[in-house]
Amino acid sequence: MQKIKAAIVGYGNIGKYTLEALQVSPDFECVGVVRRNGDLNKPAELAGIPVVKSIKELEGVDVAILATPTRKVEEYAKECLALGINTVDSFDIHTQIVELRRTLDEVAKKYGAVSVISAGWDPGSDSIVRTLMQSLAPKGISYTNFGPGRSMGHSVAVRAIEGVKDALSMTIPVGTGIHRRMVYVELEEGYDFNTVAAAIKADPYFVNDETHVQQVASVDELNDVGHGVNLVRKGVSGKTHNQLFEFNMKINNPALTAQVLVNVARASMRQQPGAYTMIEIPVIDMLPGDREELIRHLV
Repeated sequence: MQKIKAAIVGYGNIGKYTLEALQVSPDFECVGVVRRNGDLNKPAELAGIPVVKSIKELEGVDVAILATPTRKVEEYAKECLALGINTVDSFDIHTQIVELRRTLDEVAKKYGAVSVISAGWDPGSDSIVRTLMQSLAPKGISYTNFGPGRSMGHSVAVRAIEGVKDALSMTIPVGTGIHRRMVYVELEEGYDFNTVAAAIKADPYFVNDETHVQQVASVDELNDVGHGVNLVRKGVSGKTHNQLFEFNMKINNPALTAQVLVNVARASMRQQPGAYTMIEIPVIDMLPGDREELIRHLV
């Protein structure tokens, strides 16, 4: 089997779990990791793996898995796509997905590459479940209830705000798709809590939700990467009412995100040039193995 050569761009929580997922995938080879500091203070688990500052320093990369903050995705994706390298990411600002897809679609087609965006568990695998539920009951209402758990995207967004030393954003489901954001911040010395709290509440990640910000002495003492989701759709199949579907899961947030990214990196090798979301890709393309064997086992 000729293995898919993958590079990991960024090496935080998601990057580390992505490496683990690649290492146990029979059809992948990790050919390098891109970090801002290159191989300075290289972690022990990266022994034997090239660690560089730029994707341009690696050769033969088929797909770049972008384990970067959401707001850096477009920049890194464009750089990789311009080199003819496929990209996958876990961009999670729902209101900006269509615009990002349109932008990266143009770049991907220009350079004959594939970009799969918003490939986490939500948006991502949950999006597939929502799509299936809506197809089963075309008329009706769907509710996505997250948590309780740590939101990685929201936590990263808070840490980027001036004056924040560390942060944890917890998503608390209120019900019927409504959420409360509980944000715990550890401040840099000399910064005003009220000013920082106002900046957090004005950020696009939080502006549409009830958000409570609390100052704490140590974010690390509160940290737990567990999360979950409850998806519900109540609607009508044909002319028959009262159809009710429900999907639940409890997860380690970065581990599942990383697994989805690897699955979609595989699927990117089977698509025509352009940008895609996960609901546009056949689910079978995310699995390794012979297509007919998968059909025999799963259908």
